[in-house]
Amino acid sequence: MAGNTIWTIKKLLTWTTHYFQQHHLDSPRLDAELLLAHVLHKQRIYLYTDFDLIVEPSELARYREYIKKRVSGISTAAIIGEKEFMGLTFHVNEKVLIPRPDTETWLEKVIQYHRNEPGLKVADLGTGSGAILLSFLYYCKEDTGIGVDISPDALKVAEENGKRLKLDDRAAFREGDYLTALEEGEMFDGILTNPPYIPSADIRGLAEEVRHEPMLALDGGKDGLDFYRKLAETAANHLKDGGFLAAEFGIHQAESVVNLLKESGKFDSFEVIEDYGGIERAVYCRKKGKE
Repeated sequence: MAGNTIWTIKKLLTWTTHYFQQHHLDSPRLDAELLLAHVLHKQRIYLYTDFDLIVEPSELARYREYIKKRVSGISTAAIIGEKEFMGLTFHVNEKVLIPRPDTETWLEKVIQYHRNEPGLKVADLGTGSGAILLSFLYYCKEDTGIGVDISPDALKVAEENGKRLKLDDRAAFREGDYLTALEEGEMFDGILTNPPYIPSADIRGLAEEVRHEPMLALDGGKDGLDFYRKLAETAANHLKDGGFLAAEFGIHQAESVVNLLKESGKFDSFEVIEDYGGIERAVYCRKKGKE
């Protein structure tokens, strides 16, 4: 990026897109647009209506820094500090897992199942940015919930998002290690979770931008199933009869996760939810009632 070049929005996007392509980024044009729009404090549509605008030197310098961070493996969302999820804007950073469209697919279905059931209390285990819990509460307007995370840094992000979405009166956040953060006898109508599910040996093979995300949110143990074993063992202890459990899992883990839950003998009404690409992405089931 030559220093004496006059950089218009159009020229800058063309150059950056090509540069990101050379570095094998998945969405080079989109990343270029999101980063530049953030630098200019504009919506993306502005880049097309004012594409001949000359970018100021101070803005160009900031954009260069963003480009360096992006090719170093930091995600666009973490760089600009926000991510769209479920039609809402969440603050994110390198201390939390970046919310992904795959998660939207099963969460949308769970919300549809329960949005007309006022007064539910839910728990989100491994809440990170709070995206799952806060999205559920945003669309299920008379429900309440708690988000649990072992990371105090993640909880700060979740609490900020709760305030930004004006949900802090219905959402509370608690530091703790997954299910052990729940008090004895504390009961919920539903438990939602996107736990760590990457097998430890596979972490090195993840995309570089994913490896910049917190390891606590990725590493699911030797076979990736450590947290599902915890769910199978104790999740039902915190669910009312008929209460639901919705848990995301990784590719090719559906059978193993469902079997763990079935073998516990505590759940029924199993449904495996696919993402937009037809990949099995989450399990939804209910705690058995008393016979």
